[in-house]
Amino acid sequence: MGKTTSRGDAASRAERKFEKKLEFYAKVRQTVTSLAAQKSIAKKVRSRQKILKAYDLSTLSEFLPDLNASQQPKPAAFKLKSKTRQNLVLKEGNQLRAVINHPAFQSDPLGAIHQHLQSTQPTVDEKPKRKESKNVNRKGKKKSKASAGLQSMEI
Repeated sequence: MGKTTSRGDAASRAERKFEKKLEFYAKVRQTVTSLAAQKSIAKKVRSRQKILKAYDLSTLSEFLPDLNASQQPKPAAFKLKSKTRQNLVLKEGNQLRAVINHPAFQSDPLGAIHQHLQSTQPTVDEKPKRKESKNVNRKGKKKSKASAGLQSMEI
């Protein structure tokens, strides 16, 4: 009978060994999936950081003019008391009435506004870019007769 117990012990040992292997493989599988998840999360974070880096405009600050020198006092910096507010409303109301009653505004409101903006806004000096002919071939010939005929018909 001693042999049967040793067989039972061997079988139970083999079963325990098999279960431990199964547990080990389960842990390995779980670790692999968690690492894959961490890797994909890290990949998403890196791509988001790249996207955010594209929108980072802090490096442009060196090219912008210094704002402290040209900054005007903010309207919220001074407190509006009721008397000052009332005077401001009267002044702006009179200005609005003057604009509405002006003959240029009455005849063409949008044109008057456009003219006002053009006269009050600073001008931007932009040099026109040189136009390069797109239809120049390798030998230096300019446009063909057919394209020249089309242009004359468009005019």
